Amino acid sequence: MRPRIAVTTSSHIAAEYRTPQVVLGSPYLEAVERVSATPLLVTPAHGKASIAELMELVDGLLLTGGEDIDPSRYGQRPHAKLETVNHARDVMELEVLRRALEARMPVLAICRGLQLLNVHFGGTLVQDLPSERPGGLIHEQQAPITDHWHGARVESGSRLARILGSESLQINSFHHQGIERLGAGLRPLAWAEDGLIEAVEAVDHPWVIGVQWHPERAEAEVPDTHTHPDWRLFSAFGEEARRFRSERVRAAA
Repeated sequence: MRPRIAVTTSSHIAAEYRTPQVVLGSPYLEAVERVSATPLLVTPAHGKASIAELMELVDGLLLTGGEDIDPSRYGQRPHAKLETVNHARDVMELEVLRRALEARMPVLAICRGLQLLNVHFGGTLVQDLPSERPGGLIHEQQAPITDHWHGARVESGSRLARILGSESLQINSFHHQGIERLGAGLRPLAWAEDGLIEAVEAVDHPWVIGVQWHPERAEAEVPDTHTHPDWRLFSAFGEEARRFRSERVRAAA
């Protein structure tokens, strides 16, 4: 059975059309397709009733990267270096995440998605790493999008280490924010060389993993060998969604 994955999108006003347009990088869709799953887009234009119906159809949730989250959602005032926020996207993604967690379906959260996961669980964010942590790594890489930028250490013996097949990674990095205070109910799984949290899991859920890097960008160019860590992460997510779908079909029979 081919699982269906809800994939969140953003929106922006395109100059040539002068109306809001739904936007999403195609590598997210390519990565979902490569693990034999069907992506269904959830957008900031969807209303609450539509979101409820869409989430009844899917077997997993992929929270994608993008804009900064409104700092009022984690009790802070905007920092001078805060970048674009999208209030409609915040509302949509927090709603789909709430529904996914209630259904106990698998969730893979990428970059902004990791940060949204942390905010949902009551955590806070560093709004601008370069100015608030000036001694740390540069986390907005100055290299092509498929290049590795810095190292990360994965917790020994953790589920993520087993999935990736390694406790030492070289990852890409495209963010200026990061986890400050970890949300209750989340456990850190990986750290950058400067100590910034790079991956988490929700401890009371079957399969909820967030990563700060972009596995979909390298994964789209990796041969189907099942050895690359990014491929292995998406493959594990696809298998969990397939398991969730199978259990749901059996329960309905």
